[in-house]
Amino acid sequence: MTSSVLSTKKKDDKTQNLSIHPPKNGLTLAGKVILPGDKSISHRALMFGAIAEGETIIEGLLVGEDPRSTARCFRQMGAKISPLNKNRVVVQGIGLGNLREPKNILNAGNSGTTIRLMLGFLASQKDSFFVVTGDDSLRTRPMSRVITPLEQMGASIWGRKNSSLAPLAVQGKQLKAIHYLSPIASAQVKSCILLAGLMIEGKTTVTEPTLSRDHSERMLKAFGAELEINKSINSVTITGYPKLTGQKVVVPGDISSAAFWLVAASIVPGSELLIPNVGVNPTRTGILEALEMMSADISRENEQTIAGEPVADLRVKYSQLKSCTLEGSIIPRLIDEVPILAVAAAFATGTTIIKDAAELRVKESDRLNVMATELSKMGVKITEFADGLEITGGEPLHAAEVDSFTDHRIAMSLAIAALMAKGETTIERAEAASVSYPSFFDTLNRLISNNGEEREDTPAQKEPISESQPESQPESNLPESTGEESAPTLGDFNPANNEDESKTDLW
Repeated sequence: MTSSVLSTKKKDDKTQNLSIHPPKNGLTLAGKVILPGDKSISHRALMFGAIAEGETIIEGLLVGEDPRSTARCFRQMGAKISPLNKNRVVVQGIGLGNLREPKNILNAGNSGTTIRLMLGFLASQKDSFFVVTGDDSLRTRPMSRVITPLEQMGASIWGRKNSSLAPLAVQGKQLKAIHYLSPIASAQVKSCILLAGLMIEGKTTVTEPTLSRDHSERMLKAFGAELEINKSINSVTITGYPKLTGQKVVVPGDISSAAFWLVAASIVPGSELLIPNVGVNPTRTGILEALEMMSADISRENEQTIAGEPVADLRVKYSQLKSCTLEGSIIPRLIDEVPILAVAAAFATGTTIIKDAAELRVKESDRLNVMATELSKMGVKITEFADGLEITGGEPLHAAEVDSFTDHRIAMSLAIAALMAKGETTIERAEAASVSYPSFFDTLNRLISNNGEEREDTPAQKEPISESQPESQPESNLPESTGEESAPTLGDFNPANNEDESKTDLW
């Protein structure tokens, strides 16, 4: 294995470009990938531990920029949270209704989950005033989807553009229970309303057009909340003022992070990867169903339930993918995976159609537009529609200069596409990957095997990625690539994001 396939060049203190130059005779991916913890579950474990009584112990937490933002905000409001690491984090809860009015502005960074879920707590915290903001990207993303139902509950929230954009000012007060008919299937919207309902007398209900991910419901039940779930009409009801008690939370591997490796091994000939301990919650497995429709060779092994969440090992081997149509109820269950599915479609025979995905226009970037623009630079035949994409696969890709638009999922998706492009592809602002997967490029580097061919040297101005070796795993004949989160994070570029966690380099 050689590290010369991947190289980085630092543009300034905050920005790094990544270059990927596959060898002329191609490469393969082989090994065992230990994923970082699930981001959605990591957020909720920190939040619910903070407002519960007693001690919550979290194992397997994702130590990415987004969970750091959640921890920072709840520390400001009185919760005691030990330094974040993937092995063991201890949260000393302060009890429901006891969030402290912070002296300073709460900063959610780039995390939509942090700000939207937190608004439910803040709006229902009587006699307390809060101001919450985020980074440049977050301040452009719509907050009205959670503010509208909160205002129906009696919340007082002010912000830019008719209270639709951060920064937001919140005057906490006693809210009233409602039955909210959500126009979109969104776990963030649903969770925000349920969390506000914790501090309301009576029952608060949310009904969705389609079932969204249910991590909040599962974890709230484990902490002691009283919930009624009616799957036949996609509704959830929570009863106010429960006694929430700290728990031990074991965070499984993030299936959204696994998606990049599932597609990578499916499109790179000769590849085989084993991905242990992946969360396979049915509200998140749309990616597996989509790849099954595309004839991917993926099998589940060692299926079990850990801390209320279904978990399995996933084994994926190269296969010739076929086109499919993705639309309707499956979309909310794979919304975060559409960018990498667009890459899979570029290598599938026939034309893949993705519909009903307009939600992607208000993520960290306009993901429909960005993927259409950047993949087309690499030779992909792709058409953008108001709510989706049409991708005709089978054409060879060529290298190009592409941009992540500071979107972590775009950065990683383009990196996977570049593995099969002829020539050297440069991804601008690739450091965005550390928002959800700090060790992604180290992991990719370790998985690459170039069959012994030494291609020409990387240009002298490039800084090589460090080549750290995976630990041996005697129980498996596949080399391991760990998701150890002492690996690089973006925190080194922004000391405010580190608090008492250790500072590290990007890669």
